[in-house]
Amino acid sequence: MLEACGLAVQLVSAAQAKNLPGRPKTDKLDAQWLARLTELGLLRACFVPPKPIRDLRDYTRARARLVQERTRCFQRLEKLLEGALVKLSSVASKLTTVSARDMIAAMIAGERDPRVLAGLARTRMKARRDDLIEALDGMFDDHHGELAQLLLDHIAFLDDTITQLTARAAEAAAAIPASWGTDPDGTTGPGAGAGPDAPVLNAVTRLAQIPGLSPDLARAVIAETGLDMTRFPTAAHLVSWAGLCPSARQSGPRTRPGKKGQGDTWLRSALGQAALGAARTQTFLGERYWRIARRRGKAKAQVAVARSILVIIWHLLADPTSRFTDLGPGYYQARLDADRKLKNHIRQIQALGYEVAITRAA
Repeated sequence: MLEACGLAVQLVSAAQAKNLPGRPKTDKLDAQWLARLTELGLLRACFVPPKPIRDLRDYTRARARLVQERTRCFQRLEKLLEGALVKLSSVASKLTTVSARDMIAAMIAGERDPRVLAGLARTRMKARRDDLIEALDGMFDDHHGELAQLLLDHIAFLDDTITQLTARAAEAAAAIPASWGTDPDGTTGPGAGAGPDAPVLNAVTRLAQIPGLSPDLARAVIAETGLDMTRFPTAAHLVSWAGLCPSARQSGPRTRPGKKGQGDTWLRSALGQAALGAARTQTFLGERYWRIARRRGKAKAQVAVARSILVIIWHLLADPTSRFTDLGPGYYQARLDADRKLKNHIRQIQALGYEVAITRAA
């Protein structure tokens, strides 16, 4: 409302304008104090994206909440089956598979024979027929079926709503001029820049080239960071704002490991999903994830890859003509010193009690 009136509104951190102890505190004095600090340039304005980005953010955050609610519904359904001594989740990878949904629908319809239910298995689950018969031999009755049907109806409703929000988020992102691309014939607009031969890809397509980053996650990232990377002078500034780097804790000669800041939780959630998706690919990011996970654990590896993805995003948004180029899963291996690798292998063999003679191949 204040922006509509033509006022320049700043959102600042409360820590920068903290009331001094012993000083009287009233609304009038607080307003005077804030005005004085602003006049002296002692308050830094927080990042507030423009209205089109804020509208997109409302859609992406609402979609994320509904996806979380759908996950909770599947967890309630799994708990209901466990209470009925039906251990379907111990055989099926998850309840969202077609085979699991067919078995649950048959139990709701009144089928109780575990052999008949196991016959509904498809593809790879057919090989585990005996395990399915044992897992489906429970105490599922009519009242379990009624509750399961209510949960499935709610899941179906959430699926429809998520589909609607996905479409609205796509429309909102395409309506932002800064996200438009350029076709080979030079035309630009909401649908331009989607093809591989386009000189300038649209922002969503550009980010979706990153392994693990789907178009939905790309829109979620854009909704949080915006498209104007001049607000963040370097990629490190964006990483710090997102809360994906540790803070500095140094006093005198002592330097302690700092904790990462809270940052934007919605952005970190999207990047965390992208990092886990990239870990399942044969790419540079996938190799980086497992390289770190072997030494420091999967949690730190996820944060490290999420940070790498955010750095890539900053470069892609800062230069619309840029394209993502994967370094390949063998990037680290190719950069290792061959002599050092050879010495490490010789040392490991000698530790087993053997002597090695190395001869270079012709």
